[in-house]
Amino acid sequence: MTAKRIAFLGLGVMGYPMAGHLAKAGHQVTVYNRTPARAAQWVAQHGGTSAPTPAAAASGAQIVLMCVGNDDDVRAVAAGADGALSGMQAGGVLVDHTTASAHVAREVFAAAQAKGVGFLDAPVSGGQAGAENGKLTIMVGGEPATFAAVEDVLARYARAVTLMGGPGSGQLTKMVNQICIAGLLQALSEGVNFAAKAGLDVERVLDVIGKGAAQSWQMENRGKTMAADKFDFGFAVDWMRKDLSICIDEARSNGAPLPVTALVDQFYAKAQARGGGRWDTSSLIRILREP
Repeated sequence: MTAKRIAFLGLGVMGYPMAGHLAKAGHQVTVYNRTPARAAQWVAQHGGTSAPTPAAAASGAQIVLMCVGNDDDVRAVAAGADGALSGMQAGGVLVDHTTASAHVAREVFAAAQAKGVGFLDAPVSGGQAGAENGKLTIMVGGEPATFAAVEDVLARYARAVTLMGGPGSGQLTKMVNQICIAGLLQALSEGVNFAAKAGLDVERVLDVIGKGAAQSWQMENRGKTMAADKFDFGFAVDWMRKDLSICIDEARSNGAPLPVTALVDQFYAKAQARGGGRWDTSSLIRILREP
């Protein structure tokens, strides 16, 4: 692969290792993080350089990637006064890995298009472990030519990179992902709790049914930790509630009923009320154990 000048904006639990894979692949990487110490730590570990603003990091970059918190963060980092677009040149590509709304994806696409910059909404699935191991699934919205220009770069930290359609399609696909996960986790919580109440060996139950039609990633990776009441890791309840609010808002627009998703969202609200905002999403079982 030809080395490229890349900027990576946002070095949280996902962005930090994702940017690291690009540096290991030989790209020239400049990073920006709202907390400068985090960027300095990344540079000390991976090399490259850091910049004080998104615009400064994006200046001269052929590809700018970002992974921030929510819609407001996307707007500020991409299109704010010191945002990436103010530092990018025509012909560059901006890729947003944030899980955000389809509306903001289309908004930034239009702002990028006005500057002659390509834009892709490209949320990821796979969690921190997927980011660290370079095994994320990336669902992408945007134009085919823009996607083709950066697909090989995204593949450095992914096992699958798929163009789903036009602007916003990546975010819409991620919403489907989160809707499915919410339902699966609630069902798994009910099943594990039922097994315990029935006096069964829960781990043995999971081993057996995990070889049949009930098998899922959540069962394989979270079933036994749920049984052991361990939740100090993984994808936080706070983040899931943010994602589900995006799903529910979108459903109001497109008319898709989400009765189970809305119910599970309220269960997560109960976890937050108990101080569990940073618990893993599999902590739904605690609401069943202690109603």
